[in-house]
Amino acid sequence: MTILFLDQFSDLGGAQQVLLEFLPAIRQRGWHALVGLPGDGPLFTAVRALGIETARIDCGPYSSGQKSAADLGRFVAGTPRLAHQIRALARRAGAQIIYLNGPRLVPAAALAGLDHPVVFHSHSYLAHGITRRFTGAALRKMNARVIAACAFVAEPWRRYVDAARIRVIYNGVAGPAQAPKRSTGNAPRIGCIGRLAPEKGQLDFVAAASLIHRALPGARFVIHGAALFHNAASGRYEARVRRAAAGLPVEFAGWTADVHSAMASLDLLLVPSARLEATTRVILESFAAGLPVIAFRSGGIPEVVEHGINGLLVDSAEEMARESIRLLTAGSALAGAISRAARDTWERRFTIARFHDEIARVLISIHPTSAGMRNAG
Repeated sequence: MTILFLDQFSDLGGAQQVLLEFLPAIRQRGWHALVGLPGDGPLFTAVRALGIETARIDCGPYSSGQKSAADLGRFVAGTPRLAHQIRALARRAGAQIIYLNGPRLVPAAALAGLDHPVVFHSHSYLAHGITRRFTGAALRKMNARVIAACAFVAEPWRRYVDAARIRVIYNGVAGPAQAPKRSTGNAPRIGCIGRLAPEKGQLDFVAAASLIHRALPGARFVIHGAALFHNAASGRYEARVRRAAAGLPVEFAGWTADVHSAMASLDLLLVPSARLEATTRVILESFAAGLPVIAFRSGGIPEVVEHGINGLLVDSAEEMARESIRLLTAGSALAGAISRAARDTWERRFTIARFHDEIARVLISIHPTSAGMRNAG
């Protein structure tokens, strides 16, 4: 099987990390891949380091979140050129399946008019607006399959794609051989991990940290993350977060490539994601690490966090602070029970092997040769 993978970014966000982790599994199955990416970012370098063929495509850059009129103009003007590149790459690879790892690629793939099965992996919720309508219409035109990171993310596409062609596959993540032991003592370390952007909620983390610090002066806080996707708005947001944290014991640790090492130094993870969040990889990584997590009841997060069992769900920074104080002062029994349940949840539902197996089954089911063999049988 030969697959043309296309991504709209070359920075290592969550969706790009999913792609990077899946490529070795492609090779292990004896399949072949060509990966098309914009620019020369970390993802481009990492894919090449795996020994997998890469090619550059023209996609953006565009601002994240709400698109400007200039973004829309560049998108419309650039779509025919990207469609031509996709056609050329499909021929070059001898591709049998086209795998789109972001919505900005979908209209160009439809315009390319390829006679290939198309899979769109939808990692994030796409809000109402022209981008969703363009993407949905293109998915309908291609009769594409959709892999959605959670039921919340899948919902917008049900208007455009037959339900039988939509598959919810929750992400899987690698984890340590065993969860590290933790003892909070009088100086608990509380963290927030993710790219610095309004939808990830670092300002709410700082607001919760301020309240926690009043009750637990020994508590220390750390923000792991950086502004990604060459987005000036995210840089401005980071400056706001730093100003809000002034005077508090908050460390800005920057981006970490070793998330489990970062989690091993924490006693509690806070995930104050905005209302349109999917399930977010960092929660699944915290499950694998046996790290207690308190998250906003946003988007697809309640699909993976069972309140009071493997984590806690809250609705505001104030409630997040109260639950953090309760968890950290209730002795080890409550935190330990949540930690064990989180690790068990990861082992049952969110391992990377399970995730890769489910994705592979979708690809096998639509591979032309495989489908022909099934029909002949």
